[in-house]
Amino acid sequence: MAGALLAGTILLAACGGGEEESAPAAQGGSAKEGLAGVCPDPVVLQTDWFPEPEHGGAYQLIGPGGEIDKEKGTYTGEIGDTGVNLEIRSGGPFIGFQQDSAQMYQDEEILLGYVNTDEGVQNSARLPTKAILAPLEISPQILMWDPETYDFSSFEDIGKSDATVLYFEGGVFMDYLVGAGFIREEQIDGSYDGSPARFVSEGDIVQQGFATNEPYKFENDIKEWGRPVDYLLIHDSGYEFYTQTISVKPDDLESERDCLELLVPIMQQAQVDYIKNPGPVNEELLKIVEELDTFWTLSEGGNKYAVAQMKELEVVSNGPNQTLGDFDMDRTQAVVDLLNPIFEEKGVRTWDPEVTAEDIVTNEFIDQSIGL
Repeated sequence: MAGALLAGTILLAACGGGEEESAPAAQGGSAKEGLAGVCPDPVVLQTDWFPEPEHGGAYQLIGPGGEIDKEKGTYTGEIGDTGVNLEIRSGGPFIGFQQDSAQMYQDEEILLGYVNTDEGVQNSARLPTKAILAPLEISPQILMWDPETYDFSSFEDIGKSDATVLYFEGGVFMDYLVGAGFIREEQIDGSYDGSPARFVSEGDIVQQGFATNEPYKFENDIKEWGRPVDYLLIHDSGYEFYTQTISVKPDDLESERDCLELLVPIMQQAQVDYIKNPGPVNEELLKIVEELDTFWTLSEGGNKYAVAQMKELEVVSNGPNQTLGDFDMDRTQAVVDLLNPIFEEKGVRTWDPEVTAEDIVTNEFIDQSIGL
């Protein structure tokens, strides 16, 4: 097994370094021998939202030309030429807006899911998961507002205002912002469904979003708004959680260990390949979203903006070392330490008071040689 992994990793590194790579061709040769018969077929990845550039590394694994199922919200195709298929499932309304960790326990077909590390803490007792890869080094999560209505420069400023703060129910970052005293409990409204309608029609609310998406979309793509928004990164509040981590249930980590040893480095390299040459996958994302035909939209300019922001804000980066996708255990433990007293005070029943960073993340499958 170690020999196959080493050979596959060398091939990945050789194929993944150029700016001109347009498809995940790195998953060939030894990787084919390794994945077929070792990994489930298909490998099912549950995402947390519609297809978007923040998920680009996952779609890079398939590349253009996958099969779209409009009703199920899935995109399916072979992982390079490995002989094993990947099924990427959309989240949000396709799973009733519930957390991926809950969906993973409801559907045994799902091997991999997007689970934020704070969600991992929140559900550590009843729905435990362990993150095995961090495609995003910094969360692009933001709170945003109309600069013509508010002049906020800090999260404390938001808390001192009368603004309603709109977010997805279950967003653990909001528990932190309230528990840390940045936002008042009476301000928050968990009825956000991803649509821009309320922000546009009311004009005076603060809303969650991504720095890689909404600032461009509201100024350029949403004609009813058509002007800039301002925002603060949640990361800059001191809440340095990892978002959209590739996670598994603890039992699956053990039963699919041989698969994960091969698959995680392939996923690391796919993220590197995507961020270096995002064009082909970004074009495919436009096709997928158009075919899904929901309120969610993407644009060519928005996708380019997303990648530029990922680079500028170091959303996708190597972090403090030369490796893409690994976890800083001290940083993760700091998030656990921030959340534990908040969950204790709230009486969160899904949370394990004894949880530690080692319970929710691991670097054991990471290839330390793969990075930007």
